Amino acid sequence: MQKLAAYATNDSNTLGRRHYEEAPQCRGEFQRDRDRIIHSTAFRRLEYKTQVFVNHEGDHYRTRLTHSIEVAQISRSIARVMQLNEDLAEAIALAHDLGHTPFGHAGQDALNECMQNFGGFEHNLQSLRVVDQLEDRYADFRGLNLCFETREGILKHCSLENARTLGDVAVRFINKQQPSLEAQLTNLADEIAYNSHDVDDGLRSGLITMESLCEIELFREQYDEVKQQHPGLSERRTIHEIVRRLINRQVLDLIQTGKDSLEQSNPASLDDVRSQKQATIRFSDEMVEKNRDLKRFLRQGLYRHFRVHRMSAKAHTIISSLFEAFFSDTRLLPDEQQQNAAELLQTEGDAGRARAVADYIAGMTDRYAIVEYERIFNPSHLT
Repeated sequence: MQKLAAYATNDSNTLGRRHYEEAPQCRGEFQRDRDRIIHSTAFRRLEYKTQVFVNHEGDHYRTRLTHSIEVAQISRSIARVMQLNEDLAEAIALAHDLGHTPFGHAGQDALNECMQNFGGFEHNLQSLRVVDQLEDRYADFRGLNLCFETREGILKHCSLENARTLGDVAVRFINKQQPSLEAQLTNLADEIAYNSHDVDDGLRSGLITMESLCEIELFREQYDEVKQQHPGLSERRTIHEIVRRLINRQVLDLIQTGKDSLEQSNPASLDDVRSQKQATIRFSDEMVEKNRDLKRFLRQGLYRHFRVHRMSAKAHTIISSLFEAFFSDTRLLPDEQQQNAAELLQTEGDAGRARAVADYIAGMTDRYAIVEYERIFNPSHLT
């Protein structure tokens, strides 16, 4: 069994679940959380949800599912070295994108626009909503009834307005406290994963080139090392080797900076971690700047490329059209969704009806959203 540091999150100091359950017999509390997440419907849907490239554009591009698995792998590796709770870090990583819309950030932006008069939409809050309310699998409670610490890690950021409505899991945003170290490292593992695999997918697509990426210091450092050590390597293997080193360089920086920060703050318990003014697990100032340059390049060269933008524009049309149709006439919804809309309309008015529609759309995969759009708006589809 892994030896945990005094400031790590342990099964024995968890703040528990929303609904009481007997402790699991053959696994830990956070192992149970991880297992419930993996068996959830929302987790399976991630296989057909866009990261950058829509699923049908190629079999080898990342999806929300493969991204989540990569984040989990990085998180576990960091947690093990730092004597933190691997199971908790893995559970947070696997759940962090459960509320993401189809079509990536374009889908989220479109749904947020539709929900502007009804509280907005943010995939981070939606992920918490999925595990707390929308998953419908257990006899004794709605949702997955995850531990407080897992739910806290899923809720990476939150406005004060929303925090006041979410109860204990969001109190830290009001009190300006830090989450567990496991939540902190998983948040940055997410950043490491998507920066690195977006480089890989961008190169595979041909929308960005190694020549242009070499203008970015963090990439160029790995490129120069690989070319010096393996001058005859094929282009594809060169890219894989660079991306591997890109991830490793960031992970090592995070671990070293985190250890230095822990040595300086010297927390004796998880409560000491929470009371810090800033996150304990963080990149060095140098790596923050290098990452900022890489993000800027990806935003301009990849995310705003006309081919990606074309798909984003289509996604916006699909999401906004579906929302308008379902909100205007909830009888267009499947029976279960009609019932949800009716219940929320009764308790929350139009905002509740809008939230039910947003729940339905956010849960769709890319291809299901396209099929639903065809069913509603294409006269040749009569079923």
